[in-house]
Amino acid sequence: MKTKQDIVSDWLPRYTDTSLDEFGRYILLTNFSAYVQMFSDSFGCEIRGLGRPMQTATANDITIINFGMGSPLAATVMDLLTAVDPKAVLLLGKCGGLKRRISVGEFILPIAAIRGEGTSDDYMPSEIPALPSFRLQMAVSHSIKKFHQDYWTGTVYTTNRRVWEHDEAFKSYLRQARAAAIDMETATIFTVGFTNKIPHGALLLVSDLPMLPEGVKTAAGDESVSSSFSRLHLDIGVDAISELAESGESVKHLRF
Repeated sequence: MKTKQDIVSDWLPRYTDTSLDEFGRYILLTNFSAYVQMFSDSFGCEIRGLGRPMQTATANDITIINFGMGSPLAATVMDLLTAVDPKAVLLLGKCGGLKRRISVGEFILPIAAIRGEGTSDDYMPSEIPALPSFRLQMAVSHSIKKFHQDYWTGTVYTTNRRVWEHDEAFKSYLRQARAAAIDMETATIFTVGFTNKIPHGALLLVSDLPMLPEGVKTAAGDESVSSSFSRLHLDIGVDAISELAESGESVKHLRF
């Protein structure tokens, strides 16, 4: 266990109960066990890793992984995935909309992420921007239109703070940052993906409007969003990653 490859090759199966040769070359990341269950039901494939930190399901060269919540786990899964050298990784996450014109249930296709979480500072200097792989975001855009949906684009602010909605000073800072949305994983996925030479992107579902007291996420509100929009969110992600898998086109757009 002297090298990074030694470590991740041992740890990825340990975290997921999925052997390296069972992983697809195209990866969907999520924070939600329901997405893995929907994927399993759609393709009739087994869910692996029940009782482990991460759960997976694999079909048609695509593996979906529920890696948990927050930037440290996002960094962990992107490090572990170097064991299988995926051709593309797409995050299907939820976010809070920060602009008045953005509504719950809409999609955000980020063109960049602000690195407010701190985790990514262990991988790249803080002034390096967190960017997605352009070709992957193009595929997602095409799939959104195929499903007759629209989307917002812009920057996402990624934070390690889960409870901040009461903090007026932080909310004032977010307004100055001009971000379209806030989450806990996107900037980390982008930065660690770049560091590890893994093509990466994200499609975020707006689940709440945390700048407004009446817009803060509740159990009932989250259940409503999940029941109304999660299926569509997953279907768009599967379609986008399937397009890349079928074309065999390289997603890498930056010289690593």
